[in-house]
Amino acid sequence: MKSARFIIVCLIISSALFGCKKKEGVTFYESNRKESAEAPVKEVPKDIIGTQQAFINLVKSVTPSVVNISTVGKKKLVRPFFESNPFFEDFFGERGMRPQYRRESSLGSGFIINKDGYIVTNDHVVRDAETIQVKLSNESVYTGKVVGSDPKTDIAVIKINAKEPLPAAVFGDSNKLQVGQWAVAIGNPFGLDRTVTVGVVSATGRSNMGIETYEDFIQTDASINPGNSGGPLLNIYGEVIGINTAIVAAGQGIGFAIPVNMAKEVVTQLISKGNVSRGWMGISIQTVTDDMARSFGLSKTYGALVNDVVPSGPAAKAGIMQGDVITSFDGTTIKDVRQLQRVVAETPVGKKVPVEVYRSGKPIKVFVTTAPAENAPAQTQRPAEPDSGALGFSVQDLSPAQRSHGLSGVVVTEIEPGGIAEENGIQSGDVIVSVNQKKVRNLAEYQRAMKDATNRGAATLLIRRGNASIYFALKLR
Repeated sequence: MKSARFIIVCLIISSALFGCKKKEGVTFYESNRKESAEAPVKEVPKDIIGTQQAFINLVKSVTPSVVNISTVGKKKLVRPFFESNPFFEDFFGERGMRPQYRRESSLGSGFIINKDGYIVTNDHVVRDAETIQVKLSNESVYTGKVVGSDPKTDIAVIKINAKEPLPAAVFGDSNKLQVGQWAVAIGNPFGLDRTVTVGVVSATGRSNMGIETYEDFIQTDASINPGNSGGPLLNIYGEVIGINTAIVAAGQGIGFAIPVNMAKEVVTQLISKGNVSRGWMGISIQTVTDDMARSFGLSKTYGALVNDVVPSGPAAKAGIMQGDVITSFDGTTIKDVRQLQRVVAETPVGKKVPVEVYRSGKPIKVFVTTAPAENAPAQTQRPAEPDSGALGFSVQDLSPAQRSHGLSGVVVTEIEPGGIAEENGIQSGDVIVSVNQKKVRNLAEYQRAMKDATNRGAATLLIRRGNASIYFALKLR
């Protein structure tokens, strides 16, 4: 009897001790929504759950088409200054004079575009690469070969010979993008395979970034880091809307992608012939300033000012003249010089397109048939575009010798030291050909034109300097 009581007491004590130990030993709480345990948030809105599932489905569908690209190449070392000394070889011998190289490896991303093994990436990812390794989502590794590249848009196409069926990405329409839309980036930042980041389209049509020759970037706050280059930027349908290309090192949440519509024609040409042929009009252009727009009678500041026309070029054949402001090209309103350069370059060679120009206070429509850019004659370097300023120079009639060379106008003879005209780049010896698009053949015509310009408050001068033509917009005060 005593032993039975002892056993019961021990069980009671051990139960109490066990209960205390269990209570004190709780380290986490686990939710099981299918049974009795409850999550901290009992009801999640269905639209949030649907959005989350949409991202999950997108990533599952598209990730297999995203590849990891690793390259190894040689980079020539820049010799220190003393190595260029003629006595360097005396001390270090002929071997010391040979070019020195170092091996560099880099990581990037890309995406498969068809079952034949063609992959789109950035030109800077594979540039100067001696070997290219492409790793698929199933961990298979293949050797890649560059089919073609285009440094002006930073687009390249490589190819692998895979033994297995390849999942291909689907191109969307970047022209339909709106700021605020979801954007998903997939790539290999810092070598971390198939990292997914989500954000929005922050802006479209970003240019003048100094990154590439032809720029029309999509800006996004979906995180893009080193290694993301060449990977796809996607919309919520899993369609490729851009090629991730660059970041702003000093800012977070600022990344840039090449619009897929710009890439389509480039990729097609790279696969078919290994290089890109671009449209050419045969003109030299410069930015329209506020003062120029006023003097030309434009309602707002936009377009690209033609300051020279190549004889017998496409623009000359179409009737475009020096002093025309191109305001539309093939139905696209031209905002600035960069945009005109880009849309002309994207136009297929030989295509006849409508071009709207503003001339003598009224719009005119002409039709231009683009020619290959490689057929363009070598251009002399044109001086930098001037800023608007005030008059600060003297002029006189051209000499007989100057007229014998076919020149017409007046010549600048003296520049006011430290004046705004000098600061803006007007030089002694410049020949003023027209004022506010009115040709001046002598000093009398120049003075009459300047009188009219004074009433307007601005003078746009067309100046001939050597073989170059350039417009200067000067405020009169």
